[in-house]
Amino acid sequence: MCGIVAQHGVGNVAELQRMLERLHHRGPDESGFKTLEHGWLGHTRLSIVDLVNGRQPLVNAAGDAWLVGNGEIYNHVLVREGIGEEQFLTMSDNEVGLYLMDREPVDALAQLNGMFAFVMASDDGRFVAARDPVGIKPLYWARPPQNSPHAGITRFASEMHAFPPEWQPYVEPFPAGYVWTPERGLEQFASAVPEGPLEVPEGDLVSGTRDVIVRAVEHQMMGDVPVGVFLSGGLDSSLVAAIAARWCERNGTILHTFAIGTPGSPDIAAAREVAEFLGTEHREFAYDADDALDVLPEVVRSIESFDPGLVRSAVPNYVLARETSEHVKVVLTGEGADELFAGYAYMAEITDAEELHAELERTVGSLHNLNLQRCDRVTMAHGVEARVPFLELDVIEWALRLPASEKLYTAERLEKTLLREAFDGWLPHHLLWRVKAEFGDGSGARDVLSEVIESRITDAEFEAERDAVRPPLRSKEELAYYRVWREHLEAISPEQTLSRFARA
Repeated sequence: MCGIVAQHGVGNVAELQRMLERLHHRGPDESGFKTLEHGWLGHTRLSIVDLVNGRQPLVNAAGDAWLVGNGEIYNHVLVREGIGEEQFLTMSDNEVGLYLMDREPVDALAQLNGMFAFVMASDDGRFVAARDPVGIKPLYWARPPQNSPHAGITRFASEMHAFPPEWQPYVEPFPAGYVWTPERGLEQFASAVPEGPLEVPEGDLVSGTRDVIVRAVEHQMMGDVPVGVFLSGGLDSSLVAAIAARWCERNGTILHTFAIGTPGSPDIAAAREVAEFLGTEHREFAYDADDALDVLPEVVRSIESFDPGLVRSAVPNYVLARETSEHVKVVLTGEGADELFAGYAYMAEITDAEELHAELERTVGSLHNLNLQRCDRVTMAHGVEARVPFLELDVIEWALRLPASEKLYTAERLEKTLLREAFDGWLPHHLLWRVKAEFGDGSGARDVLSEVIESRITDAEFEAERDAVRPPLRSKEELAYYRVWREHLEAISPEQTLSRFARA
């Protein structure tokens, strides 16, 4: 997990280095850059795989192409075996990305199992950028128009605030699952949502669901540093912890788990019980209203969003990541399970299976600009890498092949029943069948934030400022967060960059 800055075209190297410095929190261990005749690559590193030789920009065996990458490739060993070890100079998982992008990236990148944002440049003028199909890892780009002083130059960065103010009006999210070259433009190499009709998987759906999720969690235990779990006490993170704890036991280690909540919150109590059941090395952290309000401005700046739902859930996660950074560099989370197995409360209102399936596909396709944005930023603000095993492509494909009728709510059927059935015996029964609470609610964030924030803005202020964006701001709480966001990202267009406003 790292921060990257890149440029295609000749430009101000000192300014690019300042962009990279703004991403120091994403890679506090070391940094490096490469200046080429037609481009520039910069990297800040959080050392996780090949701690000694994995410094970036990585160079290929021929010494004429370089790559900066953010993310992890979980099947890099398998890919290496198919290529031949003689083609590689390091054990960095990102080096397989360099090898593939140096050849036919549109055809080759689809074989990678991981989360990544890659940019490659070569001595002969080739330049390639790519982002993983789910959009787990962030990547933004800016392409000024022809009448701009920067026309003909394209810049990339892991976070929006890295771009200087004069570049910010042009910043947009780089599309997930696409490759870009200056010669051919954008080309899709994979999609998070499988295209075309999917056949229902053969065999037992319960055991098949369990097997694909277990494999995904075990893939993501890779690395040369310890891996922990953010344990909210809810179903999804508890299942991840249960799988990871069994993996750790087989490999002679103990899993580290981390939880947070306001004193007496239901999540922190449930997480404690799960940790005791699994035998993890557990740490829990409490926060109160003053703590939440103190970090709130920095949280909004970190997640680069003013959506109230994201902010509320980001506050406890931000504090949790800060404390966790003292113990591990990598954590697994339960992100994605609600989108795949219909875990959100509003989905209970959907009674038609086809309609539910369409909604699940929509939510999976929009994750990159919502929950994944929050998940990445609050952890990387403190130099912690978050991994999301439910969003491995194999898990997504399996879950979307399951009959949507198996995910419909009924009077007798709790949300995510199939997921609960798949892990019968892996958790205490009453916790396995615990009713879901949104993290921002179960951890106490909603009670702490909303009422206090809204009391600070008058009705007159809200009416005067709510039309600062289109569609208008929805509440005083959203206005409060928008003010912080706008101060931090003075020229960024929310219509171009944020999910609620973006055209795509």
